[in-house]
Amino acid sequence: MKTLALDIGLKRIGIALCIDKSIAMPLNAVIRKNRNQAAKEIKDLILEYNIDVLVVGIPIGGLSEDEMKRRIKHFVDLIGFEKEIFFVDESFSSKNAQELQIANLKKKDGKLDSLAAYLILKSFYGIV
Repeated sequence: MKTLALDIGLKRIGIALCIDKSIAMPLNAVIRKNRNQAAKEIKDLILEYNIDVLVVGIPIGGLSEDEMKRRIKHFVDLIGFEKEIFFVDESFSSKNAQELQIANLKKKDGKLDSLAAYLILKSFYGIV
């Protein structure tokens, strides 16, 4: 079974892949030019990796929670994924990714966003 995790932002979408609920890895982020282009790139990844489950981070708490939930769910609808989708709390995933600082990650290239998606995926499956 293959799972794709998404950390959806307004400029970048962090992406991570998990195989058999045990092996997880960050992938290259999608840099958003517009939502249709970004949705197509995610669809292409879903087909390329034959994804069975989608795990999507949603920030819980904060003043813009409802607006972000609405935007994220709308974006996921654009993807048109027909299998299982889980929306999970992604609070602090970006902050935790920054704290790891495995490499000299720059926010603009999306590596930090994909590391956040990787942490969401690890938490979802309880991968140590």
